[in-house]
Amino acid sequence: MLYVAHSTMSSADPTGPVSGPTTGVFPSLIFVHGSDQRTLYLDHTPFTIGRKVEKDLAIADPRVSRDHALIVSENGSFYVEDQGSKHGTFVNGERVERKMLERNDRLEFGARETMYAVFHPQHGRSNTARDFLSQISGIQISNEVTDLEKLTIFLEAARKLNTTGVLDEILLTLLDVTLKLTGAERGYVFLKMADGKLHLAAGRNSKAELLLDDKTISHSILDDALRSNSEFLLTDTSRSLDLSERQSIVAYDLRTVICIPLRKLQVHTRARGAREAANGEVMGALYVDSRFASRDISKVSGDILHVVATEAASLIENARLVQAEEEARRYQQELAIAASIQQRLMAVTIPEVPFAHMNGKNIPCKEIGGDFYDAVNTEDGLAVVLADVAGKGVSAALLASTLQGMIYSQLVAHTPLTEIVASANRYLTSKHIGEKYATVIIARLRRDGDLEYVNCGHVPPLLICGNEVIRPSHGNLPVGLMPDVTYSSDRYDLHPGDRLVLVTDGVTEAENEQGEFFDNERLEVAAKKGDIQGILAAVGQFCGSVPLSDDCTVVEMVYAGD
Repeated sequence: MLYVAHSTMSSADPTGPVSGPTTGVFPSLIFVHGSDQRTLYLDHTPFTIGRKVEKDLAIADPRVSRDHALIVSENGSFYVEDQGSKHGTFVNGERVERKMLERNDRLEFGARETMYAVFHPQHGRSNTARDFLSQISGIQISNEVTDLEKLTIFLEAARKLNTTGVLDEILLTLLDVTLKLTGAERGYVFLKMADGKLHLAAGRNSKAELLLDDKTISHSILDDALRSNSEFLLTDTSRSLDLSERQSIVAYDLRTVICIPLRKLQVHTRARGAREAANGEVMGALYVDSRFASRDISKVSGDILHVVATEAASLIENARLVQAEEEARRYQQELAIAASIQQRLMAVTIPEVPFAHMNGKNIPCKEIGGDFYDAVNTEDGLAVVLADVAGKGVSAALLASTLQGMIYSQLVAHTPLTEIVASANRYLTSKHIGEKYATVIIARLRRDGDLEYVNCGHVPPLLICGNEVIRPSHGNLPVGLMPDVTYSSDRYDLHPGDRLVLVTDGVTEAENEQGEFFDNERLEVAAKKGDIQGILAAVGQFCGSVPLSDDCTVVEMVYAGD
């Protein structure tokens, strides 16, 4: 629904501006906590800070008070105000009660040194983007060119710029053009979020000042426009009882109000091959108003309003797609960092002992995986652990890192093998983390050749003794599957030259082009013929061009004798 309304009132300015250059966007805080960094936009005032989870900046630290501080906007400037916090609010190292913020000011809230925020008055993209948009909005066009043609020039230019993903600048420049065309005082763009609620995405007045607060607009007109999802024009609200009784129009003395739903453009093809647009999903609204009756409103044709409603939505949708691509790239970068961290955390230093030697290899099928192995040498002997967490990706990797730390620390503490897996089982089942469990095998080889192992749902180990391959069948349930499970271990006596080979099911379940598994038989043949490299080479030759579908890990321990 589109409203163009006039009333007969006058009053003070309800705009509440935030000053900024023509192409500026919301000021921001860069919040730094250790190695983590995130950007928070000051898109409303006051901006709240404290330990409560509902705060705009919630900081979970006991030194931060529940209601610690506010950042408020006054006459185009921003101030930080302490709210009686116990440990204080600091700007550039100085404790303050209230202070105007300047560019690059460092703010600390109770917890000093470990976390801080840096204030930026405005957040912009590249200078090229801002300059280009400035040229668009200030372009000199002949008087013979119609308003619709002027708007079309802007939209075409903005669409080209849209490939850089500068959504904020596009929205603000769109508001500038719309305010010039309508002669209105204020303009806002609202976007619908995933939960269906509207979020203020951009605000501007005719003086090119940013607007962060939408409290003084006519929300009833905004709601009606979105609910009806249709367009119509009312030119004199003084004759309309419905509009003249709206409280916000009366309270804030609004004489002109325009509200345009922004709809996704749905294109249908006619039989002749021509294209026509149909009303699509409402994704937001363009809202402008004034305290006076604008003469230019009568010049704004339905065609221009229709172009604004459809083309602006198209710009926003395209910009969102570009931003989604940027977020996907950032996610891949973060995933690469996480993979690097996991690799360092799970890097295995093979202990050197006179009675045995071992080797291991892990090949994740994704950037980060759920397989891990580790080795620990203590007075009890040389221990090796191999685990495979159910699932793949980030969640499996997170659980694998937790398990590795638990098991490593208990091996160092000389904890019996059965107690180690029982402890891991109690931990996982008590956390209620869904269907997350792990198969685990831990083996400990003593100097005299005594091998004790506990197998929790894992691929049975291989013992290569001369020309014989033994597959011990002893086993237990995986850890994390059921609470109150009792675990038991088994033992073997090894002789010099005997080998223990452990693998994850990524090896046995590796598939070839025909969909066949590598399986246990081929594994036993490969293990009997060669070492780890030989096993992995056999798997690679079997799979051919088919990529691994699961993490693949092989560990070998050879007993050299006392």
